[in-house]
Amino acid sequence: MKKILIYIIPLALVAIVAIKLISNKKTTEERVYVYDKDQAVPVFAVKASEGQLDNQRGFSGVIEPLRESKVSAEVQGKVTRMAVEVGQRVGANQLLVQQDVALLQLQLQAAEVQKGGLEADLKRYRVLVENEAIQGIQLEKTELALAGLEVQLATLKEQIAKSSIRAPFAGIITAKMTEAGDFAAPGKPLIQVTDLSRVKLTIQVPENDLGFFQSGSSHQIKITSLGTEIPAKVTLIGSRGSVGNSFPVELTFDNTGDLAVKAGMFGEVLVKAEANSQGVILPASALVGSALDAKVYVIQEGKAKLQSIEITQRIGDQLVLKSGIKSGDLVITGGLVNVFEGANVEPTFSSER
Repeated sequence: MKKILIYIIPLALVAIVAIKLISNKKTTEERVYVYDKDQAVPVFAVKASEGQLDNQRGFSGVIEPLRESKVSAEVQGKVTRMAVEVGQRVGANQLLVQQDVALLQLQLQAAEVQKGGLEADLKRYRVLVENEAIQGIQLEKTELALAGLEVQLATLKEQIAKSSIRAPFAGIITAKMTEAGDFAAPGKPLIQVTDLSRVKLTIQVPENDLGFFQSGSSHQIKITSLGTEIPAKVTLIGSRGSVGNSFPVELTFDNTGDLAVKAGMFGEVLVKAEANSQGVILPASALVGSALDAKVYVIQEGKAKLQSIEITQRIGDQLVLKSGIKSGDLVITGGLVNVFEGANVEPTFSSER
């Protein structure tokens, strides 16, 4: 009996495992999605119609200062005094930060004493050389020593002058990165000066809209937070586009007298073409492929059909067509990921798509 059990128990375990695996396989197969090409694909669609679009475009960007500098020390030394505070207006060459110059001044005094001694020696040696009491080489060595000392004095004076860190231009203190007692070293930013008397707005303009902007042309910049419009001129049109095929356009303008326009504010430029666009209008979301080989899916007898189109103009998220679609055609605008040529589709019509 024991021998029989030895064989029966392993067989029973194997059978249980096999049944469980078969059950799991069946459950997994039931959960796996099997694509049915004959099943209708839910999509969003619109009925194409002729119309007219107001050819006005808005381009927004962030306002930035034309000049902004993070002032650094040119010589190393301890900061002894901060002469300005954040938000303070400063003039060009105004003192911002003072570094410790005590050691440099002592070195300067020592060099000036040494200079006095060399000048006295030089006078004596000239008299002695004229009377042939000494050789001229001693005079030449003293002249060379005096010339080297003059260079040393000029260097010390320059270092002392550079220890007084001054504003490179008139502006506003917008950041402090040090305090009295800190150690300043060349290249370490200490204070930030921002000139807001003239500012710029940089916007990104798609390739098709670059015609709205010409170098030197004037436009009105709307600053919503201030409730005002300010005239500006185009000073830069980028020569290299971004990955999204848009180009930077820079407009500069004078700030208000009280510098109400701040760096970081949003500005908007509204442009309008001379004529409005007329034609069959579709949402840009319907577009399949690139503008160079533009296509859309139309619905014919419940099936999707790929149709080539010719675009006259793209204005925002709307397309104005020249050919390919006529008024009344049903065009798919959403759910395109599962759509293919000849697919059965179940459209949902929405005025927003």
